[in-house]
Amino acid sequence: MISERMKPLLQNNSAIRVMFEEGKRMAEIYGAENVFDFSLGNPNVPAPEAVNQAILDVLREEPSVFVHGYMSNAGYEDVRDAIAQSLNRRFQTKFHKDNVLMTVGAASGMNVILKAVLNPGDEVVVFAPYFLEYGAYVRNYDGHLVTVSPDTKDFQPNLLEFEEKINQNTKAVIINTPNNPTGVVYSEDTITRISQILQRKQEAYGTSILLISDEPYRELAYDGVMVPFVTKYYDNTVVCYSYSKSLSLPGERIGYVLIPDQVSDNKELFCAASIANRVLGCVNAPSLMQRVIKRCVEEKTNVAAYDKNRNRLYQALVQYGFQCVKPEGAFYLFVKSPEEDEKHFCEVCKRYRILVVPGTSFACSGYVRIAYCVSYEQIERSLEAFRAVAQEYGLSQAEK
Repeated sequence: MISERMKPLLQNNSAIRVMFEEGKRMAEIYGAENVFDFSLGNPNVPAPEAVNQAILDVLREEPSVFVHGYMSNAGYEDVRDAIAQSLNRRFQTKFHKDNVLMTVGAASGMNVILKAVLNPGDEVVVFAPYFLEYGAYVRNYDGHLVTVSPDTKDFQPNLLEFEEKINQNTKAVIINTPNNPTGVVYSEDTITRISQILQRKQEAYGTSILLISDEPYRELAYDGVMVPFVTKYYDNTVVCYSYSKSLSLPGERIGYVLIPDQVSDNKELFCAASIANRVLGCVNAPSLMQRVIKRCVEEKTNVAAYDKNRNRLYQALVQYGFQCVKPEGAFYLFVKSPEEDEKHFCEVCKRYRILVVPGTSFACSGYVRIAYCVSYEQIERSLEAFRAVAQEYGLSQAEK
């Protein structure tokens, strides 16, 4: 009954989701307050009140048959225009509504773009560590995923290896900054060098290589760190954006794909992406949430709450002897496992009712991801458990 293509996915079901389900089971046994679940990147900060108000206002002020009806596969024109103008104000760009295609979140947007551009055997390059679903997305369209190994010194991309792995079959490159799982923001120098490499390779092979920037965490950056807006560095850039994190709306599945005029065959690509949106079964992005986004396009989530969690947990773990690059964005810590087998380390953590995700789930063994998008109180309650884990491994604790 089950297709051969699905069987590997059944066997390798997301460790993140498995750990999340384990957390629910343990909470029933020990009580939710005694289980420290850091597995899932599910925003714990409420959506801005303006979003709730916008939902009510849309339902009250706009005709029901309009709010709940079909529209162009690309989405409402006024919503797309509002997003384009917001980007122009923020990044000094010149986008317009026909650069913006509304999607069912960033994940759907990536599938839309990959469906639109990939031929069987085309290669898509990713930088480890990365969100492992990228591999499934690429294989959906008979593409081949090519992984660049991580530079664990600072988790900026390994650009020497990157340049070596691009060839005449390379159709696209995926980047994700701020990064899941490391929280690292790719520097302007990194983005510039990636762009220069891609430009040289396009000229050498006479091909077009699409840079797909996956940006659900764009707004979550700390300490004044600048997140480079990638379209300003490389012409053949497409942005996949989601409001899941920026407005705490992960279950609403609303986002967009940005296809600038500078992209090769941009009008044809926009048309193909609109059709892909339909034939993949999405048809169009959720209508009500599109109307809400128009009214809330300038709203922001409570980044300060995530920053408070970040600082408290990072400082405590480093004090206990764990090693970690301090994240500059998103809401994850990527902590070096004190033993080579990080899956066993996850099991040790589970004995202390701490749930974390092994780095192999992001193509980077020897590390674990800790999602700190939880209550500050959970972080405080978890610290003694983390200290106990550190003591079990004999880690050297820093003086306060």
